[in-house]
Amino acid sequence: MRVVIDAMGSDRHPQPDVEGAVWAAREDGVAIVLVGNQDVVAAELTRHDTGGLDIEVVHASEVIDMGERPVTAIKEKRESSIAVGMEMLKNGDVAAFVSAGNTGAVMAAATLTLGRMKGIRRPALGAVFPFPTGPILCLDLGANSDCKPSSLLQFGAMGTIYMQKIFNIESPRVGLLSS
Repeated sequence: MRVVIDAMGSDRHPQPDVEGAVWAAREDGVAIVLVGNQDVVAAELTRHDTGGLDIEVVHASEVIDMGERPVTAIKEKRESSIAVGMEMLKNGDVAAFVSAGNTGAVMAAATLTLGRMKGIRRPALGAVFPFPTGPILCLDLGANSDCKPSSLLQFGAMGTIYMQKIFNIESPRVGLLSS
């Protein structure tokens, strides 16, 4: 599997982003593409033992900061690490995109670049949590503050497909968690 990582995403980029990428490449054997300012990312990579690891750096000249308006940033910063990485995903160059950056910008980039699945009104953030009986996927994680019942149904459908495809769970159980 080849994964693109936004090397400029975290608050202290690129140090933790690169460190996590090197760890994933070493521990999980994942091929990594780090997207960001090539000089800065390459300099950070020299601080790590990358011998035998499949790590590539792709240049992106712009960075989207945490305080920027997501849609505006994606439309105006086409050479940002988020936009470049999302284009790589769209083109099939990688299997996944990971960012610790501006969540709204990542969601906007995914929607504008990849589009929506037929019948899905809005995207959802997800996180997998380990549990003694198996993994649990939590979807939407509060990204949508006012969900309609139809959106909740769509989140359940997306979560079911994810658990079937990623974790080979034939009939995942779906529930609603609310506070």
